[in-house]
Amino acid sequence: MTTSSQLAELQEDIRTRYDSLSKRLKQVAQYILDNSNSIPFDTIASIADKASVPPSTLIRFANAFGFDGFNEMKQVFRQNLMEDTVSYTERARLYRQMAGDSKVHETPMEILNTFGMVNAKALQQLPGQIDPEQLNEAVKLLDESTNIYVIGLRRSFSIASYLTYALRHLERRAFLIDGLGGMFKEQLGMIQPTDVVIAISYSPYSQEVLDLVSLGAKNGAKQIAITDSMVSPLAAFSDLCFVIREAQMDGFRSQISSMCLAQTLMLSLAVMGTK
Repeated sequence: MTTSSQLAELQEDIRTRYDSLSKRLKQVAQYILDNSNSIPFDTIASIADKASVPPSTLIRFANAFGFDGFNEMKQVFRQNLMEDTVSYTERARLYRQMAGDSKVHETPMEILNTFGMVNAKALQQLPGQIDPEQLNEAVKLLDESTNIYVIGLRRSFSIASYLTYALRHLERRAFLIDGLGGMFKEQLGMIQPTDVVIAISYSPYSQEVLDLVSLGAKNGAKQIAITDSMVSPLAAFSDLCFVIREAQMDGFRSQISSMCLAQTLMLSLAVMGTK
């Protein structure tokens, strides 16, 4: 589940259960629903004071909604705010404001060391997130396809462009859908049932990608999705869906695991392909 959908679900759960809450918990619920933008920045003591409840009530409130503590609940609000902030400079400023100086990585080497550690952990976990049968089926679909259309915009563009480059070097008919001149639909307009679409998108999902996978589905093409949640809108159109959980640091998501999967598909096709 993406952070934005997780927050929306939490807020809806709070609204639905509001009437059944105790008086103190209702005060917390009302404050949280009315001040979602300030929750990431405020301390527990500050929130408790503004909601006119003791800090222990915040812990009880979080427990009532399935969290181990109130700080865990705050993470949902924090990550949602990060995802909604497009500017990386602004995102870094927000992280510093929320985390405090003790948690901010100051030097380039500290950042490199931390990124290295979190990416190494993500890569170690990646094989356990992939269904071997789905991986084999994906390679089979690519091998049997007439054309391979690769779609990935904005943050996903680097993965899509690499995959197209690699498939071309395997002498496959691979085409990068980049929408040059606004011609998204024209680039995918001749897709056939014997073709395969590889769509890559992460929250917040690109509307152009969703429109294109919908077009591919209407034309009967097989679809492989690389995304970040089983409830991603890409999953609804896909024949095969790979959910990748990338490493994150200071509100910034890596691409290492997605690139590793892309290279796995490419090398598997080189080794196992029949064409």
